[in-house]
Amino acid sequence: MSIGEVARRAGIAPSAIRYYESLGLLPAPARASGQRRYDASVLEWLSLIALAREAGFTMAEVGQLVAGFVPGTPPAAQWRALAARKLAEIDAQVARAERMRAVLTIALDCGCFRLEDCASLLDAGPLNGESPCVLPAAHRALRAADGGF
Repeated sequence: MSIGEVARRAGIAPSAIRYYESLGLLPAPARASGQRRYDASVLEWLSLIALAREAGFTMAEVGQLVAGFVPGTPPAAQWRALAARKLAEIDAQVARAERMRAVLTIALDCGCFRLEDCASLLDAGPLNGESPCVLPAAHRALRAADGGF
């Protein structure tokens, strides 16, 4: 198959195929009259690369997955090691995102006029989903409605 045919079948640009080749993620294709010629196995390689990228692996990690095997090492062992590292990385990202969500939620509930005034929020340790603000917005609105603000 030509590079254009492979690209069409894989749903990617020919430049992506050349890029993957330059990184060593794809085996070097045969050439006919100076043009790349691929066999059907390249589509399996491209599917594996796409799956790994979708799982969040970097191009370097994909390189380890497809080309970084030590002779005699079963592919499953290499995959497990990469997957375990990626899961730990994702868990750290999720924890950070949850902290960001808590801070933003609390900031929206803050009753202070300016963020700089909300020392409770700025100095907050673990938030546990509760506002450290001494005057949450809901209470401030109630007090204002009662004329007590």
